[in-house]
Amino acid sequence: MKIKSISLGLFLASLLFAGWAQAAVQLNEDVPETYIVEKGDTLWGISGMYLQEPWRWPELWDVNPQIDNPHLIFPGDELYLVWIDGQPRLRLRRGREKVLSPNMRVSDLDLAIPSIPLDQIGPWLQNNRVMEAGELNQSAYIVAQDQRALIGGPGDTIYGRGPFPDGERTYGIYRIGQRFIDPNTGEHLGYEVMDIGTGRLTSSNRDEVTQLEITRVAEEVRIGDRLLPQEERVLDSTFHPQAPQAAIVGGAIIAVVGGLTQVGDMSIVVINQGKRDGLQIGNVVAVYQTGRTVFDKVSESNVRLPDTRAGLAMVFESYEKVSYAIILRATRPLEIFDLIKNP
Repeated sequence: MKIKSISLGLFLASLLFAGWAQAAVQLNEDVPETYIVEKGDTLWGISGMYLQEPWRWPELWDVNPQIDNPHLIFPGDELYLVWIDGQPRLRLRRGREKVLSPNMRVSDLDLAIPSIPLDQIGPWLQNNRVMEAGELNQSAYIVAQDQRALIGGPGDTIYGRGPFPDGERTYGIYRIGQRFIDPNTGEHLGYEVMDIGTGRLTSSNRDEVTQLEITRVAEEVRIGDRLLPQEERVLDSTFHPQAPQAAIVGGAIIAVVGGLTQVGDMSIVVINQGKRDGLQIGNVVAVYQTGRTVFDKVSESNVRLPDTRAGLAMVFESYEKVSYAIILRATRPLEIFDLIKNP
């Protein structure tokens, strides 16, 4: 997948922070006065080099009127720090020549740096979904395989039963995974469904039992796997980190992709908050570990220690009741049921 360019326009900055009354951004200690952008850099990484709160990157960037669209950043460009009205701003000098014409600007947009790398996010977005119980109960499923086989591979025949929409000839084969439960309320939040392969109809979809041929497998196909119409998903190659607009109440990590119990940087986690709670793609959230309860010998009573901030995560997929996030920074090992709060 080619990496698209980053747009850091002032309109986006004003949109993200309109109505937000915040203190001035805080720089890290010993930040460089100038920095040459390198291949492999990300917007998040550069912002984290300068800012204590990297998700506030729109406040750091400023227009350089000498350059056409200065907010497209490329390897070789030079960033330099200035102060305007007492606030830090980054400006940019082009590190290479640009060819301009009255009607066209030629630039290698595929080389522009991304905000967050997609190495781990991209495959997950292509191969996973979250579905409600009602959706799964109404979906088609594999009832049998050819020659009474229990598992199947490419070229094998499978038989499906259930609703097959008119006009659909290709179906994804999915396996129901873990069930997501809210640890605070006990509410059912949905099921994870995982990509297993692809099948193509070879008989009428109006028959009680429909015949399909397996065309692709990621794992062995089994009886009971679900048959879902192919879902076209447009993968955004850039994620612009920003703080959530809404207050996060009762947020927690409820699962870790891969079945691990402890996670670190670039791990993918499931959060018990979704679109209905105001979480959106690109939202940066803080991860806290619940404070321990200790015995106070002086008062001879139990006391709960404060929650400890332990990391940052960014939402990259949001469903109605749950979201998936990637851990951007972990200062200590994170675990299931760690708390999610506003950064």
